[in-house]
Amino acid sequence: TAHLVADMLTEIGCEVTLVPTDGPPVILAQKHVGSAYTLLLYNHYDVQPVDPVDEWLSAPFEPSIRDKKFYARGAADNKGAIVSRIGAIEAYQAQQGQLPVNILWVIEGEEEIGSPHLAQFVDAYTDLLRTADGCVWESGGKNARGKYQIALGCKGLLYVELKARHASHDLHSALAAIVGNPAWRLIWALGAIKTPDERIQIPGFYDAVRPISSAQQRALAHWSYPEDESRALYGIDQFIGGVSGQALKEQLLFHPTCNVDGFQSGYTGPGSKTVLPCEATVKLDFRLVPDQDPEQILALLRAHLDAQGFDDIEIVSSDGEHPFAGDPEHPFVQIAGRVAEQIYGHKPAIIPMMSGTGPVYLLCGQFGVPMITAGVGYAGSNAHAPNEHIRIKDFVAGTKYIAALLEALGER
Repeated sequence: TAHLVADMLTEIGCEVTLVPTDGPPVILAQKHVGSAYTLLLYNHYDVQPVDPVDEWLSAPFEPSIRDKKFYARGAADNKGAIVSRIGAIEAYQAQQGQLPVNILWVIEGEEEIGSPHLAQFVDAYTDLLRTADGCVWESGGKNARGKYQIALGCKGLLYVELKARHASHDLHSALAAIVGNPAWRLIWALGAIKTPDERIQIPGFYDAVRPISSAQQRALAHWSYPEDESRALYGIDQFIGGVSGQALKEQLLFHPTCNVDGFQSGYTGPGSKTVLPCEATVKLDFRLVPDQDPEQILALLRAHLDAQGFDDIEIVSSDGEHPFAGDPEHPFVQIAGRVAEQIYGHKPAIIPMMSGTGPVYLLCGQFGVPMITAGVGYAGSNAHAPNEHIRIKDFVAGTKYIAALLEALGER
């Protein structure tokens, strides 16, 4: 896949390098036209697994067009955006002869698993990345009300596994009166981490949380979040605590979380089996907000478990992601918003930070480079799910948007 994408970028006149890492290569495409402005583009060429494959109405890796929609794994996340941007650059050059700004384009192959080796690329090309004046991120599109949204950052992430062990092997549950159960150890430990009122109990967890700026609050106030549509889409009656309005938007984007992703222990197959398990594992993700540091949160978690008497519980962690929230009033963001209004016919929602996570801080945030999202999907695109697709009209509009943004940045 990397070589195919590299060939496509070469065809539009980019100087392309496949940068080796300990994982799949990172594609670096450059096009210098002598402009004082350099635009960084970020995408990824990896996709999610297709399971459950029997729920697809067409083969996931054989593109299909139905009802003016393009179906394939990666159509929305993220190959559709790559092709759209290539088309925008190709069309602009065909009409104008030369791009109005310099282009740096980074396309990695591990975004869907947390970008574990992207830091190797960033370390090697730090000086080059610092030359960027703005970044167009890989995601984005229209919300459940059909309104175009532009996000300016991402929450951070700390992903951990907690493991409890006791007996050397699974035992008969008749021994539960005298032999400890590691599943209960984890349940009690989880109760010490988070309370029923959703408050995370780790001392110092909230200390580094940066207050929301007045500009970010104003941006949230202008964001018409589709509450009813979202509840219907998620199949829920209300959000946590019955929150709504401005409080809901602030809670979604600017509150850190601790989420249980999965719990595994003992027997979970059909029928009954009376067993006392010897091991239990829980997977947790902490979504972090500025200025929380994943390494610091990991240290606080370890200290808290020890202080609560759970020093026997092992913590296995993966590399974390730092959070980054943008400034809605930055000139780059303002230009992107005006161009979106021209292309989509309405003012876009400017969202300071996505509730999800990506390597925004790693690639551009730490260098002070502002970012915006620009994608070709919509709320019903089924990204990460069977029958992933994009609407052809959104693909066309997304291509026009990138071309118009290039023009506007050249005229800034």
